[in-house]
Amino acid sequence: MTLYDITIPISSELAVWPGDTSYKFDLGMAIRRGDSVNVGAVTMSVHTGTHVDAPFHFDDTAPGIDALPLDPYIGFAVVVDVRGLHSIGPEVWEGIDFARTPRVLLKTDSWSNYRVFPEAIPTLTEESAAYLAAQGALLFGIDVPSVDAIDSKTLPIHHTLNSANIRILESVDLRAVPPGIYELIALPLTFSGADGSPVRAILRTLPVE
Repeated sequence: MTLYDITIPISSELAVWPGDTSYKFDLGMAIRRGDSVNVGAVTMSVHTGTHVDAPFHFDDTAPGIDALPLDPYIGFAVVVDVRGLHSIGPEVWEGIDFARTPRVLLKTDSWSNYRVFPEAIPTLTEESAAYLAAQGALLFGIDVPSVDAIDSKTLPIHHTLNSANIRILESVDLRAVPPGIYELIALPLTFSGADGSPVRAILRTLPVE
């Protein structure tokens, strides 16, 4: 059994959405300053690095991250290789058994220099998102900072997925992960009322049958 850590390491060098809060770590108490322990404090956006969106992120009347069930964030998932595609249509779902793997992760390999925020990213077409909704998917993940285009103001893919209760996982690192079926574990923290949460996301290979 193999574990793949698909979490982008968080540091002050990690690019965040333009205008968002960058990561900062400070020691409020420090052994080197004479304290008995080190006690750190973190300042960051909840959308830093590998994270999940709560519906409240794009709908002011929707639930925050602490109100969401955990089931979508743990279970069988399929990694689909869509490298080279910019507009990702429903044909990429051909052959996927959504009853077995209701969580889907797209490997685009289009963002690898995490010090630089991308100017453009691959995205689902609205037809592709609607197909996921019709198939009963529980979670959609991608290896870029958003499921919508960087310059989108209306966020149609976010809204289409959310209307079908499909949870959103963004900025996973799938560069070392072969396409296939895995167990996903990407649990959010219970930040009260928050619009998202960073996660430690892993994929675990399944036992050979």
